[in-house]
Amino acid sequence: MASFSTSSAAPSGGAMPAAWRQYRWRILALLFLVTVINFVHRQTLSVVAPVLREQLHLTNTDYGRIVSAFMFGMMVGEFPVGWLMDRIGARNGFSFSVVWWSLAAAMHTFARTAFQFSAVRFWMGTGECGNFSGAMKVVSEWFPARERAFAVGVFNAGSMIGSLITPPLIVYITLKFGWRMAFLGPSILGFVWVVLWRRMYRPLDHHPRVTQAEREYICAGLPQVGPPPANRELLRHAPAWGLILCRLLVGPVIQFYWFWMPAYLYQARGLSLAAIGMFTWIPYLFGDVGSVGGGWVAGFLMRRGVSLPAARLGTMWTGAACCALSICVTLAASAASAIGLISLVMLGHTALSANMFAAISDIFPEGAVGRFTGLTGIAGGISGLLFPLLTGYLVDKLSFAPVFVIAGMLPAAGVLCLALLGGGFRRLSI
Repeated sequence: MASFSTSSAAPSGGAMPAAWRQYRWRILALLFLVTVINFVHRQTLSVVAPVLREQLHLTNTDYGRIVSAFMFGMMVGEFPVGWLMDRIGARNGFSFSVVWWSLAAAMHTFARTAFQFSAVRFWMGTGECGNFSGAMKVVSEWFPARERAFAVGVFNAGSMIGSLITPPLIVYITLKFGWRMAFLGPSILGFVWVVLWRRMYRPLDHHPRVTQAEREYICAGLPQVGPPPANRELLRHAPAWGLILCRLLVGPVIQFYWFWMPAYLYQARGLSLAAIGMFTWIPYLFGDVGSVGGGWVAGFLMRRGVSLPAARLGTMWTGAACCALSICVTLAASAASAIGLISLVMLGHTALSANMFAAISDIFPEGAVGRFTGLTGIAGGISGLLFPLLTGYLVDKLSFAPVFVIAGMLPAAGVLCLALLGGGFRRLSI
């Protein structure tokens, strides 16, 4: 982080404090923490899915419908929650969103049927979509452009850390206390985070703990903010559709691995529930490296004089190339080599995603970042809703192989759409 603590021009408010005292990094730590909690909640279902399928007699198609219900909830909630973040601010908007989804996570404890699981997953999805729209809004307000991809990479790394710690944690709770406690226990974490958030977060312009020097440094790298654009203006520009199509095509890939990797290793590779808990954290560790590394690489290239579009797209194309290794997963000779390939896919996908999300704040003014992140989330929700249904059908009728092939090709198609329609990543004048 130290490399981000200086600027070319000294701020008039005095010398910048040491990196560990610069408050924006503490805000970023809270964003990282809530993303970890989000993905513990989100991934619990995939870890206990083998147990649920046996005890509740669920087919792969049933499980696909439950996953789709969650993605449908995210799709429905994306724009309203993004609008809420822009309307009432990230402090109150984030608080509402986290409380809402934490209640839903706790309610999984009482589900008995596929329909009931679908209902609470839908509820949880309508709240969890606020994680990224809220975090993107905070990043756009607290970080200048050259730091945004790194900041997005750091908070997005929380998704991988959450997914990394969930298998061993949830397997332990499930084997020790049963699957219902596996849902109830982690739901408490969301309420604890809201207390920390409300104690520590205020808007940048009147935060009592931000020094004048740091405030000037941040504001010097932020564009001038005009009146928030109307909703109808957001979709009248080609870069908007480039971002929407990119998330539409890129999003389902990581969701497939989040929700189906334990099932694949259990059904196709013969791993036990305990073995899944022991080994499935490894791809998520690689995902963390990709998330932080992808953001850092883009910022490094820009500091070395590479243009913003070249830095963003170069990192994204490299990530898409790693994602293409998904095609080889089912051809791997052993479960260990399959996990190795999945690890490289995770690394590439998160590096790509960090720059995709950062591009939203590159292109759109601050007053529209929350809403437009929500709009891209609707696109991701549509594909995220359909892809699990397709996955369940293909696995029941054929095998996992065609799903891994599709997952390998989608990221490159998404990056191509953004490259063609992105308009050089120039900030829109709306």
